[in-house]
Order: sequence, then C-alpha cells, then structure tokens
Amino acid sequence: MPLRAAWIVALSAGLCGTTAMSGERPVVVELFTSQGCSSCPPADELLETLGSDADVIPLALHVDYWDYIGWKDSFAQARFTKRQKAYAKAAGRHTIYTPQMVVNGTEDVVGTRPKDVAALIAEHRAAETPVALDVSRSSDMLTVRVSTETPVGPSVIYLVRYEPDATVRVRRGENAGRTLDYTHIVTDWDMIGRWDGHSAFSESQPMEGDAPAVVLVQEDGYGPILSAARLR
Repeated sequence: MPLRAAWIVALSAGLCGTTAMSGERPVVVELFTSQGCSSCPPADELLETLGSDADVIPLALHVDYWDYIGWKDSFAQARFTKRQKAYAKAAGRHTIYTPQMVVNGTEDVVGTRPKDVAALIAEHRAAETPVALDVSRSSDMLTVRVSTETPVGPSVIYLVRYEPDATVRVRRGENAGRTLDYTHIVTDWDMIGRWDGHSAFSESQPMEGDAPAVVLVQEDGYGPILSAARLR
C-alpha cells in the first residue's frame, strides 16, 4: 500500500472522531531528514500529509551529515543535527538516523511507519498539559505569554520559522536524478527565553517577514514539548 494511502487508513482508524479537550496541545512532529538520504522521500511525503491535520504541527529539520556522499542538502543546518544528537543523548542512545520523527519531544519513530506515527499522535493528542500558551502578532511584533496552574520543570521557549514548500532537483548522492518535494522546511530555530515553569511569562520581540511561525514550550534538557502554537 502506498505510504500516503497507508497514512490515510491509519488516520481514519486512530485519529478521526476525537474531540479536543481543555488543556490539550497540538502534537509537534519533528522529522529529521536529508536530501541525500534515499530512505527519506517517503517520510517527507508523510510529513506533508500530516500537515492536513489541524491538531498536528509538522516540522522538517534537514541534517547535514549526509552531505559527505556528494550532495549538499540546500536546507541542512548543523544546529538541526545538534538537536537530533541532543534528543539521542537525552534518551540514552548513541546513534542517530534518518528519517526519524520525534513526537512532542519525547518519543521517536521511523518516519516511514505511518501506523506507528498515527498511534503516537493519537496518544499524545489525548494527553493534557497544564501549560497555557498565548501567541499574538501585531504588525512586526510577536507577543508570547505562558502560564500554568501546576508547576512544571524549567523550560525553554522557542520561535521556529519555516518555509511551507519547495521542490529540489537532486543531482548527486543517493537521490541523484530525482526531483523531490519538501514541506514545512524549518529555516530558523531561535530561543525567545527561559521560563521557570511556575510564574507567568510574557515577552515581546520583533518578528519580520511572512514566513509561518511556531512557538514551542519545551522542558529544558530536550524534554517534552509542553505546549505549542502556530501562526500562519
């Protein structure tokens, strides 16, 4: 069964018909991928499909460790490789791989397994969070407010910008000769501030350009993503 069709079946079986409850958060799915990896295009396609779900925030982080085989990924950044390595270290693992999906910062799955991905999304969709996140934009200023009734661990607040889609003609490496479509391509991943996990947090900062944006609240040390909001 084609991967897109398999995802639709899994989505129907595991995700449809659920109702968002107070305290729930969108499910953030980070895909670590590369233009130089022949196993990655099906996962890139799956990530695009995830974007049709309003309760899922898909993010493609292109890593640079495939560049050595002859094709430099035009979206890759060393800091995305560093983030993937930090997730592995936090989980007690010594290796990283592509295509890897990390769901809400806590669980990873091979990005070409739609049923497993659907099951993890369903599990995290049902989980509540005590963290309230309010994000607004006025002109070129972004305002972020975070609060909680139940203290959580010290956390980091990130602003993520991404490119909705792009097409790349790969001329060398494992995908040589292929024209590949990519979506939700992360271009910037910056820290807005640190939150102590119990008192109210409010911060305003400039935000230029029309690129979509996501704000994440993640426990320090590459822990769970406690809350997320998207600005299109």
